[in-house]
Amino acid sequence: MAHPLYKAVPLPHDIDYSKQGVEVPGTKRPGQTGHYQNAAFGYTGLKSPGAFQTLPEVFETGLALSRDLTLLGHRPIVSKNPVQFADHYVWQTYAQVDVRRRNLGSAIHSLFEDGTLAGGELPTVGIWSQNRPEWQIVEWALNAYGKVSVSLYETLGQESVEYIINHAQLTSIFTTSNHLAELIKLAPKVPQLKLIVTLDEITPEAKQIASLWASTVGISLRELKELEEYGAARLIATLPVKPDQVASICYTSGTTSVPKGVILTQGLLAAATYSNLYGYSIAPTERGVILGYLPLAHIYERLNELAVVSLGGAIGYFSGDPLRLLEDALTLKPNFFPSVPRVLNRIYQAAMLAGGAPGLKGAIFRRALEAKLQKLHTTGEVTHALWDRIIQAVLGGNIKLMVCGSAPISAEVVDFLKIAFACDVIEGKHTPYGMTENGACCTKCLSGDPSAAGTVGPPQPGTEIKLVDVPSMKYLAEDKPYPRGEICCRGDVVFSGYYKDPKNTAEAIDEEGWVHTGDVGEIDNAGRLRIIDRVKNIMKLAQGEYVALEKVENTYATHPLVAQIFVHGDSLKSYVIGVVVPDPAQLAAFAGKVLGRTVSADDTQTLKQIVSEPKLVNAVLAALTKEGEKHLKGFELLKRIHVSLDPFSVDDNTMTPTFKLRRKDAYNKYKTELDAMYALPDPVSSHKAQKL
Repeated sequence: MAHPLYKAVPLPHDIDYSKQGVEVPGTKRPGQTGHYQNAAFGYTGLKSPGAFQTLPEVFETGLALSRDLTLLGHRPIVSKNPVQFADHYVWQTYAQVDVRRRNLGSAIHSLFEDGTLAGGELPTVGIWSQNRPEWQIVEWALNAYGKVSVSLYETLGQESVEYIINHAQLTSIFTTSNHLAELIKLAPKVPQLKLIVTLDEITPEAKQIASLWASTVGISLRELKELEEYGAARLIATLPVKPDQVASICYTSGTTSVPKGVILTQGLLAAATYSNLYGYSIAPTERGVILGYLPLAHIYERLNELAVVSLGGAIGYFSGDPLRLLEDALTLKPNFFPSVPRVLNRIYQAAMLAGGAPGLKGAIFRRALEAKLQKLHTTGEVTHALWDRIIQAVLGGNIKLMVCGSAPISAEVVDFLKIAFACDVIEGKHTPYGMTENGACCTKCLSGDPSAAGTVGPPQPGTEIKLVDVPSMKYLAEDKPYPRGEICCRGDVVFSGYYKDPKNTAEAIDEEGWVHTGDVGEIDNAGRLRIIDRVKNIMKLAQGEYVALEKVENTYATHPLVAQIFVHGDSLKSYVIGVVVPDPAQLAAFAGKVLGRTVSADDTQTLKQIVSEPKLVNAVLAALTKEGEKHLKGFELLKRIHVSLDPFSVDDNTMTPTFKLRRKDAYNKYKTELDAMYALPDPVSSHKAQKL
């Protein structure tokens, strides 16, 4: 029997997959659907019996369930040259973390009380670090003592860091040693910054030099352990906090302008955590163990970790190097693996490449794949006695739940992951595709649903949704067979506004509290949502057809050749073009077949030369066209492409810290090539690839 504090609620045994979302009677209006809620669980909010009210309650529930069990783990470095990590995790228990959060929280509160860190509208504290145990210890300390965390992405540039420090009026920042020099140099532009706390222990010599430098610009430098000792000597009980109290300001990536600060209250994050526990499929007898590698500065990872903590589970952080992610997984052996399409697409593409191998190995793979897909689509079952053990070993051999959010993922990839890892693969419309404004809690597919792929499931219990007409794109609530329109969501998980930004707040939230997401969806006869288009980032072609550029990119991104893709349109033209950044290993194998010669994936110089060869470019376009024709209309298909090995990145400002394209900057990077393609005569009207 589960512990009374264990709040996860499994799906009913007699779940009716034909009725997952239901329209509330009497809520339909002209130009919009009625309000849809979860059919299995109904609507949950802060007033629901047993619901979490605040973030300290979430932590303290986990503490009560697992006081002396592991909570936060990391792999220590055993060698710096070459870099090598231990073959095990070092852990801190719930009780140990509780002591540290109280010591640190007492110190921070004391510094605000004596005026050292005062001065802003809110008691804000910055965290600028990659994922690690200390990130969460700082966050939980702030939660428990009524302070407001402001997360900064590890990869933010100086301009964004400066903007956020000033906009949020940060007087202190907890960071890693690699950011110390950046912050000290920035000091003249952020005069309110008074304290930098390094999460790393640094040598006495390095600390002395950095402290002297920081003091010349009016900043005090401390190590985390110093602040914990300071707080231990001034220890006070955790402070009472209320659901409507601001807990965090999470700055969005800013794909088109400066970052927007999403105000997240204690109640919002607590309600979202509680909602995510409905349909949780890891058994109470097995503690959840999550591999924490997605940025904690993003709401998606934070909510997944809060769910695990609320159930007394453990978090093992990755080593900090994405290339070591599988190594970390093999060491940790997690049973919960939240991910994003860019990671899962890589796994899928690697598997498809293996499946195309000649001989017995490739034949066995293809037969097994076909048999398991047929079983999945007819029964919903995903297991296979032999093959499952082989594939699951890639991520440690213990995966029970895989969650995909932050961006769309194709049905083919979802189905493959289900049968490959023999586990629940839950695709959710996590706010939609990374949106922070509804607390990573909007819709989610139900475990065991055999036909869920391609949908994002019914509303989560903490949210209700509706569709509103988009006449300009001909999406209407009265469409047949399914209603279509812009997705709107409402509930205790929805934010109250952007920090100090009434204009954008008014554009995002209407007078009835509905957040307008900018996504276009349809609701099927089971009450599940399917994302079909995007109100934003759409453009009209010369013949009057609308193209959702992100939708086209997401379609092509499933092809194994594609590491990155940027689709561009001109309203004076009748077709779209694009830039394709191929995966080097896939490109080498593909080029070998097309050009009839051996090409090594490590031979960067040769790869850079052949990507401009017309024969190869045309072959790449033909392969992508074949993929695109499965899902896209003729006018949405790429007619010309430029192939490049120079990727879009955070460093060149063509991507946000959450790896979303900054469309204007991406265009400027390849402006010469894109403009040259449009300067050519229009291609012959055909759905097939055209020669350049």
